[in-house]
Amino acid sequence: MSWEQYPKKILAKYRIVFNKCSPFGNFRYLCIVRIIAKKTLREFWIKHSDCEEQLKSWHKEAIEAFWNSPQDIKNDYPSASFLQDNRVVFNIKGNKYRLIVKINYDFAMIWIRFIGTHAEYDKINASTI
Repeated sequence: MSWEQYPKKILAKYRIVFNKCSPFGNFRYLCIVRIIAKKTLREFWIKHSDCEEQLKSWHKEAIEAFWNSPQDIKNDYPSASFLQDNRVVFNIKGNKYRLIVKINYDFAMIWIRFIGTHAEYDKINASTI
């Protein structure tokens, strides 16, 4: 079955992203955006209930996003900061909290590396965490 034959409802349910072409030629392929360790976000918003809606919103936007480069993220989140090794720092709830993720653009994978208060963020090395 080609990708054009998949119903849009199924594609939306499984958060399937179509990349424009594969690295091996001019054909389309399916790629499901995955966020590793949503549990980390959930545990954090249980302790810090004031950021629950913002983290849920970020998670929903991230799994529906078409981030193929840092510029795509910058277009969606102008205040995001970019570190070495494809790490991105997002400001949550007006910079009260910081979320660090590591992104593999080729495989549409996002790993939660850190979530904490701004004070906790200042105590870590964001480039290596």
